[in-house]
Formats: sequence, C-alpha cells, structure tokens
Amino acid sequence: MNSFKSICIFVTPRTLFFIEDENMKRSLISIMRLRRSLSTCTQTLKSLSVPRSRALSWIPTGKLQQTLASSIAVSGTGLHSGAGATARLLPAMAGEGRYFVAGASARARIPAAVEHAVDSPLCTALCRGGARVRTVEHLLSALEAMGVDNCRIEIEGGDEVPLLDGSAKEWVEAIEHVGLCAAEDSNGNNMDKLVAELHVPVYLWRDGAFIVAFPSSKIHITYGIDFPKVEKMRSAGLIKGGSASNAIVCSITGGWLNPPLRFHDEPCRHKLLDLVGDISLFAQNGNQGLPLAHIIAYKAGHSLHTGFVRRLREYADV
Repeated sequence: MNSFKSICIFVTPRTLFFIEDENMKRSLISIMRLRRSLSTCTQTLKSLSVPRSRALSWIPTGKLQQTLASSIAVSGTGLHSGAGATARLLPAMAGEGRYFVAGASARARIPAAVEHAVDSPLCTALCRGGARVRTVEHLLSALEAMGVDNCRIEIEGGDEVPLLDGSAKEWVEAIEHVGLCAAEDSNGNNMDKLVAELHVPVYLWRDGAFIVAFPSSKIHITYGIDFPKVEKMRSAGLIKGGSASNAIVCSITGGWLNPPLRFHDEPCRHKLLDLVGDISLFAQNGNQGLPLAHIIAYKAGHSLHTGFVRRLREYADV
C-alpha cells in the first residue's frame, strides 16, 4: 500500500496506555482536543465555500491494477453465526473490483461497495438481490492492504466470512502464498490504478464519536478507542463463534484473560483493521479504497465507518 502509516492509541475511561513516546503523546493530545472542539469545527467546515467538484480528485498511483495469481480457499467459523463457511478467492478482471458471490439458492453478485452496505450489529454486512454476506471487514482489509484490487469472493455454507484467528493474519499469508499479477480486462489490457486525493477536510460526527480526514500527501491513520461495556453481545445472540482462540478477552478486575497480546496496542490495531476494511468500500472499478488523507477516528464503529465512506462518495460522484 502506498506509504501507509498508522498511529494507534488505546483509551479507556480511566487509563491511557503506552504514551511514553513523545509522538504518541502528541497524537493523543490532538485526538482529545479534536473530541472537545469538533462541534466548533463543524461550523467552520460548513462555512467552507470550496465547491464539491474541487474537493476530491482521482490521481494515478503509478501502479497497475492487480489480482490474485491463483485461487485461495479458506474454511472456518463465522463470528456471529457460529456456522461453518468457506470463502473462495478467485482472480478477477481489471476494472471489476472486489465482489462477493453469495446466497443459499439464487447466487447473487454483491460488489464490495458502500452502496450495498447495511446496518448490522458489530460487523459490516453487504446485501443485494436478497443475498447477504456478513463480517466482510477483515478480509477486505487484507485485500486492500495487500493490493488485491480485483477479486471474486465466493461464500459457501453460510452467509458469513470465516473469522479464522480474529485478525487478518491468515488472509495475508494466503495472499502472499499465491502472489499477485497484473489484472487484464476482457481485451487483455491492463488498467492504471487510481487513488482519491482530498483537497478539503471531510468529517462525520455522531453521538460523541467522529471520523475526520484531512488532506495529506501520504496515508496516515490515528485511532482512539473507548470500550466502557461489551457484556450485551452474547445476550443479543451475537458472537456465537467467538472464543479465546479468535478474540482478546479483558476483565475489569483481572486484566487480559488470554495473554500474551501480539502487540502492546492490539485492541486499537483491531479497530484500525476494521476501519481499513470498511473504508475499502470506497473503492470503485479496481481503484484504491483508502484515500490520500490523514484519517482520525475516535470511538467509531462499523456504522460510522460506512457513513463516512458515503460522505466521501458524495464528493467523489460530483
């Protein structure tokens, strides 16, 4: 991915972790200031008179669109359904982008685009023609980060992408194993890969959570998280496939119940993983999903992520 960098911050109501680094301290201070002052910024941003047609432009990345060099088949359990499913990743033509093929009877093609995203508890779901596929965010994050611009994803045995170990590690390893190649269209031609370049700030604020993107020559992501309570998920019939082998579990009194963590900021890295997967729904026609921008998010979730992508699309479609 083009110059992708991340700054991870883990925030809880009473504790601030790993702020010994001066850059991290400055990032934390910045995100907390944004939280307090974004309502004022809202009025300022509304007063900007930059036409939408000049707010965002598409520029070449200097790379050709890519696809998988060979197919991949991965089986596992769905996080929320607890049912087994298989995801088959196949090469796709240039300009097709990433799309799912799902549905128990009538198999439907569902583009990995925000137009098909629907509200779903604690995951990102895509729907079209009566077919649905859930928990797509980790797989899409891996495809975006690894530069798999065009891919056909067939889901069999359920309506949910396998959770695997709860991260994108196994997806990344599978992609690395088969490798990539330049995608070709139906005429055997390659296509240039484009990326969206922001020229003005874009933001979305909802119930104390926000995402804002500022113009930048490189991709930066700053993410702050705050999880005051998560006890209601199982009682709501969710995370039936969740376990200590595919999740990190924390107790208020006992700390981490299944250490060691892979990274000291792993909870925040997981949210960043979700964000990249959800923002990838901005991708169109095999181009890059993540825009050239510094994206700052705080207490955001899948609904806010996809809402922000829709806000970006308002500028892109002008």
